[in-house]
Amino acid sequence: MRNIALVVALASVTALFAQSPSSYRITHTYTLGGDGRWDYVVPDPPNHRLFIARQNRLMVVDEDSGSLLGEVNGIDGAHGTALAPATGHGFATSGNDQSVVMFDLKTFKVLGRIPAAEDADAIVYDSVSNRVFTMNGDAHSSTVIDPRAGTRMTNIPLGGKPEYGASAGGGKVYANLTDRSEVVEIDANAATVLRRWSTAPCKQPVSMAIDTAHHRLFSGCRSGLMAVSDYQAGKVVATVAIGTGVDGAGYDAASGNAFASNANGTLTVIHQDTPDQYRVVENVQTPQGARNMGLDPTNHRVFIVSAKFGPVPADAAGRGRPPVLPGSFTLMVIERDSSAP
Repeated sequence: MRNIALVVALASVTALFAQSPSSYRITHTYTLGGDGRWDYVVPDPPNHRLFIARQNRLMVVDEDSGSLLGEVNGIDGAHGTALAPATGHGFATSGNDQSVVMFDLKTFKVLGRIPAAEDADAIVYDSVSNRVFTMNGDAHSSTVIDPRAGTRMTNIPLGGKPEYGASAGGGKVYANLTDRSEVVEIDANAATVLRRWSTAPCKQPVSMAIDTAHHRLFSGCRSGLMAVSDYQAGKVVATVAIGTGVDGAGYDAASGNAFASNANGTLTVIHQDTPDQYRVVENVQTPQGARNMGLDPTNHRVFIVSAKFGPVPADAAGRGRPPVLPGSFTLMVIERDSSAP
């Protein structure tokens, strides 16, 4: 029995550490350059372009060529982008001055500035209510915006610090509350909080993706887990291990794969076997710091960004961040091998 147990244990260890060939790989790399740090990468699938937050502006990049199509300027602390094609307007959070910049989706011209709240960060467009919702981290609230008029309608207290959110397409908007380790559900039409539930054992949820066909939310947590919630039942149904420093997530319905982009230089790929069963199929190696991603569901490409960094200054206090080396900001395209099962 002892020998049999040893064989089983060795087989388990071998299976755990065996590296199967990667089915996802970086297929294109585009050096975009430019100054400033970055945040959310938001695809615009119908127009095959990306909106990338770059501290004081949005970079608008062609998905296919990596060329810069234009920029949205006048932003102070760029974070999230929401696209409202029904009105022809885009919206970018300007976190440092507690506002949202409205711009034209064709010309990228700034059309106005809408007051939000402290630490306006992520931003989501809900097509059913035809409203835009900001996630104001330090203010613990969501600002509701009329995307046609470009005006603030109200602020919704959320009872915690929201990070990224998602629209379910049925009049409900969801957001992670990172300080409370919860998901909050918002009635988009009534502009009220309906309910909330814990993401435990997943702590500090930040990134979010959604599977509307199976009513599942994917919350990437800084504790190194992804929590999968049934948002109809309002509960976590599964958790899986991901890399550290997650800040982006996506779900591709065609492959049944969810993704978590992590600062430790990995893109965790998680397969949905059933709506309640998930497994990590691989961790794709990416550059250190590539923790933001966007997924285009029409071509199934994952887009990540990073740069090269210099040493942390000797006089930097506490959590000093390494400086971005000039001209090194890069966009990378990750695609699945067409021959992969």
